[in-house]
Amino acid sequence: MPEPRRRGLRRLRGVAPGSTGAPPAHAAVRTAKLAALPVGYAARRAAGMRRRALGRTAHEVELDIQTRTAQHMFEVLGELKGCAAKLGQLLAIYELALPPELGTPYRTALGRLQDSAPALLPRAVSAAMADSLGEHWRSRFLEFDLRACAAASIGQVHRGVWRDRRPVAVKLMYPGVRESVRTDLDQLRRLAPLAAVLLPGADMRALTEAFADCVLEELDYPKEAATQRIFAAAFADDPDFAVPAIVHQHGDVIVSEWLDGIALPRILASGAPAERSRVGLLVLRFLLSGFARTGLLYTDPHPGNFRVLRDGRLGVVDFGACTPFPAEFPALVGDLADAAYNGTPADLEAALRRHGFVAAGTEFDREAFAAMIDPVRELLLPHTARMSTAWLREQVRRCTEPRLTNVCRQLTSPPEYAPIGRTILAAIGLLCQLGTQGPLRDELLTPLPELAAALERFHLGQDPLPRDPVTGASRSATPAPRTVCARCTSIS
Repeated sequence: MPEPRRRGLRRLRGVAPGSTGAPPAHAAVRTAKLAALPVGYAARRAAGMRRRALGRTAHEVELDIQTRTAQHMFEVLGELKGCAAKLGQLLAIYELALPPELGTPYRTALGRLQDSAPALLPRAVSAAMADSLGEHWRSRFLEFDLRACAAASIGQVHRGVWRDRRPVAVKLMYPGVRESVRTDLDQLRRLAPLAAVLLPGADMRALTEAFADCVLEELDYPKEAATQRIFAAAFADDPDFAVPAIVHQHGDVIVSEWLDGIALPRILASGAPAERSRVGLLVLRFLLSGFARTGLLYTDPHPGNFRVLRDGRLGVVDFGACTPFPAEFPALVGDLADAAYNGTPADLEAALRRHGFVAAGTEFDREAFAAMIDPVRELLLPHTARMSTAWLREQVRRCTEPRLTNVCRQLTSPPEYAPIGRTILAAIGLLCQLGTQGPLRDELLTPLPELAAALERFHLGQDPLPRDPVTGASRSATPAPRTVCARCTSIS
């Protein structure tokens, strides 16, 4: 192939000429590339003003700026991989919170990060496989495709056929990604104090370290393989889910059975509403039943990690982001749910303080918080509910509204709950993306009996908590009459 054409193909794949496709690991290089994002945006803004002066409409100029900025973000975040690409994956879901006229260019570019990123070139793949499996690594396979079939934040996947004739997926970590991730985390730690401007009540350093621990665990492929074995055993022969068995693991390579199905991004793009809802409910059921069966929480529910198999089951891959489920979490859910459904705003504040979500000695606008969570409470009242991007957009707007009096600024989060927070946020984004409609309440109540008990008391009009004579965070021990919404029915 002529060299000019080869260079062109590399540019299309996001690989610079002369590069192997591996992410840059040097701190100065990564910092410079990230710094180029706001600089490039400012330059496009300045150029836009000149184009408007030459007669271009404001709408045309703004759309061009957004499209170019989104493409720039994709290129930089995809090349850097590691934490930067994980940020891109999260943005690809939460750009749904933007108004439609602003979010479209970002949806197009960032959405590509959910299941793809610039891939390693074949010579780099061969070298990386040899580093982990030895010089004669090819003898382990009957077939091996040097072209990646999927690429993500810290590794890419290749199709192959194992020596026992099983089709396999080979997950290969990018060379140098450990250094890249540590560089990104160091930058994140330096930025943590700035985030306190938005959330002054939160211990941002502790939350940053909790996030860093989660990310670093994803670099441990032996641990990931062990975790996947646990999930594969727990979901063996399950009628709803498929977890591929581990075939082999060594070094920075994981070989597992191949799952042949439709990638979830395709369902998002063209699936019928009924199928999208069915898949959304399956995702929710997997997350909730996973910790009940294994004691582990699956914390990375983004679209690239799910497949819909021909028999209708939901296939799940990538078990690097799993963490022990906090034993105290069900009790926390029951306590907060009792306060939210059966108590007063004072009860809700008391429960939040007991569990460390409002720091001691800080003010808290209990009435504003009670009003803010009303849309979430209402999701669990009817048997059938629907989640949508419009609903998500409104909740994100309310939580992030830049007012000093925004009650979200008064909240914090215990670091031990950071993985759960990550899971909840990503799952809500995905379910809204799918437009999930169905018995959300039933899916939540089955593995969380404490939540079910709180909702049952609500529907029966019972009042379980004693009165506090000092704070007024209370209700009488005698059941108080309550008017139940006509669309709600008893949980039975």
